Amino acid sequence: MDHAIRDYAPADEGSWLRCRVLSFLGTAYFDDVMKSKPVIPAPGFQLVATGTGGDVTGIMDVTVDVDLATIDTVAVHPDHQHQGIGRALLSETRTRLGLLGVPVLDAWTREDPETLRWYRSVGFTEREHYLHVYADHYADPAEPGRAVGERQPRLRPVKVFLHADLRDEQAMRERFTRVHVCRRFVLDL
Repeated sequence: MDHAIRDYAPADEGSWLRCRVLSFLGTAYFDDVMKSKPVIPAPGFQLVATGTGGDVTGIMDVTVDVDLATIDTVAVHPDHQHQGIGRALLSETRTRLGLLGVPVLDAWTREDPETLRWYRSVGFTEREHYLHVYADHYADPAEPGRAVGERQPRLRPVKVFLHADLRDEQAMRERFTRVHVCRRFVLDL
């Protein structure tokens, strides 16, 4: 593997954003686009994998809250997937969390088969689930109205993002075009 794992630097932002967008494009997070990189406060950390040209090929942002660390973003550029970059980022993450004494790492994701396979293959287990529901005018003009019910004068919802209980999955899928099972994966360190 010709990739180095290191701390994120502000000069990486453009490359970080491109890596994230391109890696998410073929997933259920295809529209989770950012114009700037979120700041991860200490004791959390931000890692990048870089290739020989210095471009970001993988990212891992982790927040830490006492005894729980959460992967906020993990992504590998599509041109560099299946080369061990995600595993290398996770290995460095585990080392750093061990030094901090954090016993649990978790991550929330949707039902993309390759993503689910990766989490399972590196030792995470599923523990919780709920629904992400998108009510989108462009999928069906009536969806946003069904999602919000009573409307304010002169306001017309166009897109609404909602959380729902997993037990309502069938009803949500009957009413809305885009429904995702959001899954919590947990790794005991």
